[in-house]
Amino acid sequence: MRAGRATLLVHDPERRVLSLVAAQGMDPKAVDPIEVDDPSSVSARVFREMRIIGYDPTDPHAQNPGSPAGRTYKGKAFLSVPVLYAAPGGAVKPIGVINLTDRLGEDAFTAGDRKLVAAIANQIGAAIENANLVARDQSQQRLHREMELARDLQVKLLPLPRVVGERVDLAVRCRQAESVGGDFYNLLNLREDRLGVMIGDVTSHGFGAALIMALVMAASGIHAESAETPGEVLERIERSLTEELARTEMFLTLFYGLVAPDAGRIVYANAGHAHAFLVSARTGETTRLEATRPPLGAPGAGRDRVVTCEQKETLLCLFTDGVAEAEGERGGRFGEERVLGHVARLRDRSAREILDAVFADLAAFTGGAPPADDRTVLILRM
Repeated sequence: MRAGRATLLVHDPERRVLSLVAAQGMDPKAVDPIEVDDPSSVSARVFREMRIIGYDPTDPHAQNPGSPAGRTYKGKAFLSVPVLYAAPGGAVKPIGVINLTDRLGEDAFTAGDRKLVAAIANQIGAAIENANLVARDQSQQRLHREMELARDLQVKLLPLPRVVGERVDLAVRCRQAESVGGDFYNLLNLREDRLGVMIGDVTSHGFGAALIMALVMAASGIHAESAETPGEVLERIERSLTEELARTEMFLTLFYGLVAPDAGRIVYANAGHAHAFLVSARTGETTRLEATRPPLGAPGAGRDRVVTCEQKETLLCLFTDGVAEAEGERGGRFGEERVLGHVARLRDRSAREILDAVFADLAAFTGGAPPADDRTVLILRM
C-alpha cells in the first residue's frame, strides 16, 4: 500500500475496546485502547458501522472525516478498513480495524488500494476468529478437565455407607446436575453407639455450591464430635459459614439426626429441609420430620425434636429437591409421594433395593434426561 505507518486493532469484547495487536512504522506503546463507543474515533466508527472510511486530500471535494486534534500524520491521507468475519450461513460481525497512514509518494490511497486492503482484512478476520475458536476450545477442554478433577475430589468427600459397618441397613446415592454440585450427605460414627446422619442442599449448584458443600462436610465432622445436640451442631456450622453464605447469597437446607438404633430413638434438627420422613416398616405409614428452624443463612433459631421408633421396624427416608421436583418426559413432577410410595411398597426389602427402585423409576419418569438439579436419596432402616 506504500503506507509508512499501519496498525491492526482487534476487538476485546469483555473490555469493549479496540486493542493494538500489530503495528508498523510506529511505537505500539504509543497507541492506547480505543473504546468501541468513542464518538470521535474513526477506528471506532469503522468498527461500529462495518464500512471503510478514508480521506483523499488530492480530491478538492473530499471532506476529512477525522479529528485533527492530536494528529501527527506526515501526510493527510488515511485509510481505515473494518476486519470482518462471516461464519457459513451466519451474519457478518466486526473483528477489528486496519489503519493505514503516511502514504509514501502521492498522498492518496486509490480505489484499488481500498479493494486490496478489504480483501486482506477479510482473510485476517477469518484467521483471528479461527485462532479465537481454537483458544476457546482449548480453554473449554481445560475447564472440563478441571471440572472432572473437582467432581472426583467432591465424590471422595462423601462417605461410603460401609463407614457405619453392619450397625444399620443404609443406602445412599448422590447425583450432581453438573460436574460439581450442592447436594451432600454425611455419616458419622459417634460415641454411645449413636450414628450421625446428615443431608444438605445448597440453593444452587456448580463451583459456588460445591465450595459451601466442602466447608459443611469439614465443619460437620468437627462439630458433631464436640456439640451435645443436633441443633447445636447446626448453629456452629452456620457460624463457621456466615461469611461465605453472605458473600454468595446462598442458603442451605440441612437435616441432621442422631440415631440410636438400639434405643429406637432419633433426635434431630431440621434447617428447612422439606424432604425428611419416617416410614413404618409394618404399616407403610409415613411421618414428616418437620423443620425445626429456617435454612442456614436465613435469620432464626430452633430446637431439637425427639422421635421414638420401633426397633428394626422404621425406615428413615431423606432426599433433596432435585428428586421431588424432577420434571417428567411428558410433564409433571416426580413428587415426594412417588418416592415414599416406593419406600412403603418395598419396606420389607433392603435399603439398597429401595434406593435402586427409586432411581430406576426416576430415570424412566424423566426419560433419562440430564438432571436440572442435584439428586440425593438416603434410606436407613433403624
